[in-house]
Amino acid sequence: MFSNYVNVIGIMSGTSLDGVDLCLVSFDKSNYTKYKIEHAKTFNYDNVWIKKLKEAISLNREELIKIDNDYGELLTHYIKKFIKEFSISKIDLISSHGHTVFHNPKKKITLQIGNGYIINKNTKLKVICDFRTQDIKYNGQGAPLVPIGDLDLFPNYKFCLNLGGFSNISVKELDGIKAFDISPVNTVLNYYSKKLGLDYDKNGKFSREGNVNNSLFNELNEMEFYKRSGPKSLGIEFVNSKVLPLIENYMLKPEDILKTYIEHISHQINRTISDFSKNKILVTGGGTYNKTLIDSIKRKIKHELVVPEKKLIDFKEAMIFAYMGLLKIEGKINCLKSVTGAIKDHSSGKIFKN
Repeated sequence: MFSNYVNVIGIMSGTSLDGVDLCLVSFDKSNYTKYKIEHAKTFNYDNVWIKKLKEAISLNREELIKIDNDYGELLTHYIKKFIKEFSISKIDLISSHGHTVFHNPKKKITLQIGNGYIINKNTKLKVICDFRTQDIKYNGQGAPLVPIGDLDLFPNYKFCLNLGGFSNISVKELDGIKAFDISPVNTVLNYYSKKLGLDYDKNGKFSREGNVNNSLFNELNEMEFYKRSGPKSLGIEFVNSKVLPLIENYMLKPEDILKTYIEHISHQINRTISDFSKNKILVTGGGTYNKTLIDSIKRKIKHELVVPEKKLIDFKEAMIFAYMGLLKIEGKINCLKSVTGAIKDHSSGKIFKN
């Protein structure tokens, strides 16, 4: 613990619906790039909430307002459990990404539920949330958001790769950083794991037993999204409207789909970074535990893949949202135009305080 520090709870819920990540991060007040994850925990959704979140994309306006409020109550419940379990006595700020219901920058819409007013009212703590809306207003993609953390908190890595519901990458350059989404990952892999009666393909066991279908592999790689340069971002709409219908045309066994799709993911990652000289890549996110996926990436890329300690694998995004909230409360830039394509760098997020 630093002698003069600020304590922030960072909260992140990913599109793969595996739960809500909470972490308490201590930042050195004199230098925010010095930090420590003090406590961290994932609260898994029950089946009722998994169903609600899956179906939220089809709700009308009134129903969206209700689920925004209800999800704010749920986050409050998790926050209070987290504080009690770890006997946390000092919290300066809560910084919550919320859960993305839909994200379509082309149509100028994005929605992350988890009403910040309700969290603030119930906890009596300052809350920062809704990090994407302002960037969309400034003609940006509203994503990815974590590159400000990649730039400031992980200076020793040229590349920071996240394998979550989607894969995204940050690339450090002499004049700053660029970042973008690469492809869907666990949003697709978990969907077909469920066909096998599993929440996910633990250690990549079933994908390892599958065979690559070259026709599907080639057709996936020809999708229009992969022909565009960044800034670019993905949402669950892309998976539901483009990826899954394409895969379903092939009527393959789930194992073969998993193996083919993993080869597609690793191909797109390699394609994204193949033009750079050899460097270290920090890789985090739930997909890191899929050994078949990691082996496939390692076979294709010429860079050194660095898998950090478990706490950083699981909670890097929640930790960076804690950092983003800290920057916002001080009016400092936390959203980069080089990453999102917005008209300017800006300090994004909404503040709720007593």
